[in-house]
Amino acid sequence: MHANGASFFFICIYLHIGRGLYYGSYLYKETWNVGVILLLLTMMTAFVGYVLPWGQMSFWGATVITNLLSAIPYIGNSLVQWLWGGFSVDNATLTRFFAFHFLLPFIIAAMTMIHLIFLHETGSTNPAGLNSDTDKISFHPYFSYKDLLGFAILLIALITLALFSPNLLGDPDNFTPANPLVTPPHIKPEWYFLFAYAILRSIPNKLGGVLALLFSILILMLVPILHTSKLRALTFRP
Repeated sequence: MHANGASFFFICIYLHIGRGLYYGSYLYKETWNVGVILLLLTMMTAFVGYVLPWGQMSFWGATVITNLLSAIPYIGNSLVQWLWGGFSVDNATLTRFFAFHFLLPFIIAAMTMIHLIFLHETGSTNPAGLNSDTDKISFHPYFSYKDLLGFAILLIALITLALFSPNLLGDPDNFTPANPLVTPPHIKPEWYFLFAYAILRSIPNKLGGVLALLFSILILMLVPILHTSKLRALTFRP
């Protein structure tokens, strides 16, 4: 249920980002930039959590991704060995990743509060892209009931998936215990990291791949600068 919950979490995140892009929420720059930082923190939490089952995909995924840090000039190799706690991914790495997986959600919770504070200062985006101060309605009961309904639907879907097809979104190779002597024929991440995997595979240079991967997320911070239309939302634009 925890692993499937991560998939549902990323479904909600990607839908939230898509909604923000469509309705022009990125023009509230502080709220948007904090959201991008939240996305990075969430991806880090998901990655270290994916390593914890200690299956073949977990082990080799950790090996491949942590090795990317060696692309950093001068300090890369030392940084990788510090993260591993040795000269390869081992029990010390697992302990450290467990600590990261425990601590990062607290940082995410703090950043979420900052995200909401900025949101309450500016207000949420009107789908029409217009100022709606004249026809505001109270959050409860109009929105709270709608949110509860959406939460209930997601929870029922998650429970249904966990009870009837718990392995649908997982990788069968991860049921095999981690073995550093046997490399899986195809090392691939969870579906919500496939875009990052495609970027890394498309660039043969290690440092170039790492930078492209990082900029594929950070480019979201440039969206407010790239917006030149007089209309906020895409509702009235092709």
